[in-house]
Amino acid sequence: MRFRVFSIAAVVVVGALAGLSAYALWGPGQDVMGSSTTALAQAVSTMESTTTISTPRTTTAPLTTTSTHPPRGWLVIQGTGDVNLDTGYIPALAAEGWDHAWSGLDGLFLEDHLTVINLECAPSDLGSPEPKEFVFRCPSDALPSLAANGIEVANLGNNHSGDYGKEAMVDGRANLLASGVAPVGAGSDIDEAGAPALIEVEGWTIAVVGFGGVFPNDAWVASDDTAGMRNGDDIPSMVAAVEAAAAQADLVVVTIHWGVELDNTPRPEDVERAQAMIDAGADIIFGHHPHRLQPLDVIDGRPVFWSLGNFVWPNFSRAGSITAVARAVVSPDGTIEGCLIPALIEDPGHPVLTGEPSCRAPS
Repeated sequence: MRFRVFSIAAVVVVGALAGLSAYALWGPGQDVMGSSTTALAQAVSTMESTTTISTPRTTTAPLTTTSTHPPRGWLVIQGTGDVNLDTGYIPALAAEGWDHAWSGLDGLFLEDHLTVINLECAPSDLGSPEPKEFVFRCPSDALPSLAANGIEVANLGNNHSGDYGKEAMVDGRANLLASGVAPVGAGSDIDEAGAPALIEVEGWTIAVVGFGGVFPNDAWVASDDTAGMRNGDDIPSMVAAVEAAAAQADLVVVTIHWGVELDNTPRPEDVERAQAMIDAGADIIFGHHPHRLQPLDVIDGRPVFWSLGNFVWPNFSRAGSITAVARAVVSPDGTIEGCLIPALIEDPGHPVLTGEPSCRAPS
């Protein structure tokens, strides 16, 4: 059993972009399955960088321990792509119960030290739908299942957490906190939207920062006095949030909604953003939004998971059903190894592991 302590800085998000028109491309008439477990594992392995071991980096928090800082242990940090708990979009969740979303993972998230997801729905019962093609709501009674299944942090910096308006987004942030899950990426103002969730575990302080680079107009972006998401397109704003997080923590994890739907590789502008965040102190980056699994890369020794695809999502197409859990293993000296654990959305809202992690912490 692992030991977790949360010290959650104020955080929130109003993620929301215009409706994902590409959803219409993934209709029920398209091919859903057809890949063997071995083939899926091989497909995921090709997305991993040939060099996934990072080198330690000097940070503002020294890696040496003192009498006031317990010795650092090994860490396993994991992330996923898009999670949607809207029963109108995934009726199986109403029929099977909320734990159906996690039952194919063999307790994977209960065995790590930190799990970060992208929550692609408004986690509130308030508000009315925005004028978008697709709007998603996470019923508030679905949220306790997240913490119960080992999820600690949910990114709200995306194009659906604001689907029922800013009141619902702010209420949804409070609902997540009440359920034992730390929200990041959006908030009641720009500071709250960019503030990190702080997790203390195994002698480490980990900061998780969320960003939303997908929004329909500037009204979705938090300001000094209005709610919204922390802008994931504006590099100076992103750098400021990462630097502030790095000043409070030994490790900084970024979860960011970026890229272009159905793309299989990152765009140059997102490579530029990743480099800027790593220069500012980011150690691990979990990306999402394209609804396709993209490669794991390494920039200056830091693992970058460009897009983790769909996760708790309908299995409309074979390409959209191939997914993975991102894993970063951190050694006591700060060395990081990244890998992808292959998975497949076998049934709507039901991802199932199809392979073993190639990176592990010592038992």
